[in-house]
Parts: sequence; C-alpha cells; structure tokens
Amino acid sequence: MRARSIAKSLRKPATGLTLGLVLLAVPATAVAGTAVAAPGQAPATAHVTAKAAAGLDDPAKKEIAMQLVSSAENSSLDWKKQYAYIEDIKDGRGYTAGIIGFCSGTGDMLDLVELYTQRKPGNVLAKYLPALRKVNGSDSHAGLGSAFEKDWKKAAQDKDFQKAQNDERDRVYFNPAVKQGKADKIGVLGQFAYYDALVMHGDGSDKTSFSNIRKRALAKAKTPAQGGDEKAYLDAFLDARVWAMQQEEAHSDTSRVDTAQRVFLKKGNLNLNPPLDWKVYGDSYHIG
Repeated sequence: MRARSIAKSLRKPATGLTLGLVLLAVPATAVAGTAVAAPGQAPATAHVTAKAAAGLDDPAKKEIAMQLVSSAENSSLDWKKQYAYIEDIKDGRGYTAGIIGFCSGTGDMLDLVELYTQRKPGNVLAKYLPALRKVNGSDSHAGLGSAFEKDWKKAAQDKDFQKAQNDERDRVYFNPAVKQGKADKIGVLGQFAYYDALVMHGDGSDKTSFSNIRKRALAKAKTPAQGGDEKAYLDAFLDARVWAMQQEEAHSDTSRVDTAQRVFLKKGNLNLNPPLDWKVYGDSYHIG
C-alpha cells in the first residue's frame, strides 16, 4: 500500500466550518424541449424547464468522490476496504487510519472512537480512549501500539464502527465541503476540490488550512456566487491548493491535483461525469 498523504493540522479538526454562509441552492441547468402540436393545431412554442444539477451529495457523485480520494490515499478505488487500514506514516500525526485518514495526533480519531463508544459502549476500542486523549496533538503511540492496531482492525469488521467512520467523515469533511461549495455556486468538481482539500489539510487558522487556501484563491478570482467565472475560480483554488501542499515535504508530489482534478477542469468536466481517467503518483485510474 502506498503511503497515505494526510496533512491535517495538529489542531483538532473543525467540527463544522464556521464559514458564516447560508446554504444556497445548486445552480440549475436549462433543458430545452418542444411540445408536440395536436393535429390541426399550430406547432407549440418551445419551452424551457429547469432541472437541478446534481451536487457532490448525489449518491452517484459521492461514490465517485470516495473513489477519487481512495486512489490518492490508498492506491485503490475500493474505498470500503479501508475501514481496517491503520499505520503510522511518519508525518508527525501519529496513527493514520480508516476511510479518511483519521489521525491519533489531530483529534479526529479521538472524536471517532468517542462517537463509536457513545453508540456502542464497551466496544473493543473504548479502553483506548484515555490514551487517545493523552496523545492528541502529538505523534506518540503511548498506550496504543500493536494491541491498538489489532483492535482497530477487529473493530473495522463491525458495521457500527463502519457507520461511525462514515458519519464522522460526513460531519467533519464531506458535508462542510459541499455546503461551502454550494454557497459559492460551484459544481460537483469544485465541491470535490473543497472536500479533498479538507481531507488533507483540515480547517483552522494555520496558513495551509482549507479556509486559508480558499482565501488565497479569492485574492485571485471571484466565485460564481460573486459573479466570477467558475473555471477561473477553480483554477485559482487549485493553484492555492498546490501551494499549500508544497509547504510540507510530505506533499511535494501534487499529482492528486495536477494529473487528476486539473485534468477534469481543463476538459470542462465541472460535473465529474464519467468516463473519468486520471493519474495519482503515476498510477492510472478509470471510472467508466
């Protein structure tokens, strides 16, 4: 398995982005149609009906998002196999584990195990909560180690733990990304770019956090909600994202942007419509 590239702040991840924006509707796309005239009548005039475009929260688009992230994080499109994943990738954040790279050093792993224990007291990971609280903010394995790794993999077979991982992924990363993307009136690709940035960088006050990546992009281009061009704004956002990745040696390979998201943008595929072809770390992937 390729080393994962999670780069979340050592601060506790945001439990809900304090972006102060109201969720806006997804932009509508116009679909032209012509009514058929009845015999003996003049042809009906063409009419236009609005059909809402899918957002990243559309089930089919969300599945694509999970596969895209998994290609970068696990060199596999099978993201559901990653519930049991756990290792220390030596990035200063302790253990990285699960479908979204929950880290023992950044607080989101602690939040996950607390949620799991709230829902299922006495689970196999509950006994590690005191240790997880102590190592939060560091790369320490104190009180964890091989026993914790073994029990994480055991817990991963539990549907309740899988659901807890899904729910925390959505609460902390996916839902805030989609909400902000819709507020900015960007489509599926843009919402995914936000999600991928949140997964890697988390959110907070540091210069490489999601909010500050977005602010860096806003200094160069306007969002569609501000009257700007969507492709121009996304190009600026991806530039800012690459800059943020380059601030850490562990992320000097920016292919998850350069040969994936940027490829879709250049093709004008703002809705992430299959077929999709991209590369990450030189490996090729395809969604038909």
